[in-house]
Amino acid sequence: MTDEQPVDIRDIPFPTTDGGTSTLSEYGDQVVLVVNVASRCGNTPQYAQLEELQRAYGDRGFTVLGFPCNQFMGQEPGTIDQIVEYCATTWGVTFPILDKVKVNGPRATPLYQALKKVDTPEGLHGRITWNFEKFVLTPTGGVHRFAPKTQPDDPAIVAVIEENLPG
Repeated sequence: MTDEQPVDIRDIPFPTTDGGTSTLSEYGDQVVLVVNVASRCGNTPQYAQLEELQRAYGDRGFTVLGFPCNQFMGQEPGTIDQIVEYCATTWGVTFPILDKVKVNGPRATPLYQALKKVDTPEGLHGRITWNFEKFVLTPTGGVHRFAPKTQPDDPAIVAVIEENLPG
């Protein structure tokens, strides 16, 4: 399991599919799993496990937030409407899919600029390495970072979720 690291990101705005913005503070004391997603990636089947987590813990103060990103070999080329429809019809996704973002480079969305400061379990920080990199944010502001190949139902991720659910 990764060590919890405080990152002040609750008030950083991020784009929503309706052209507006939101912040993590709007999710109150929930545990939030932030993940950059792509529809044409070898990791795309992780949508099923992400949805399983949403269904298992959603009514207990947890949510997944999916941020489509097309920065890795063009694996998320569609419009946001196409992406949302694909996620719902192919994977049964009920968790929020937000607007497409950049996660690396000078035009990275501010939320991901902050998240990239969090260390991986190996003690490294910086660039998002691929689609489906995961960040579990706790109600106290802690952030746990997990590699793209780490499955959403990995015991380390589930433990962080369960240990930090409200109440």
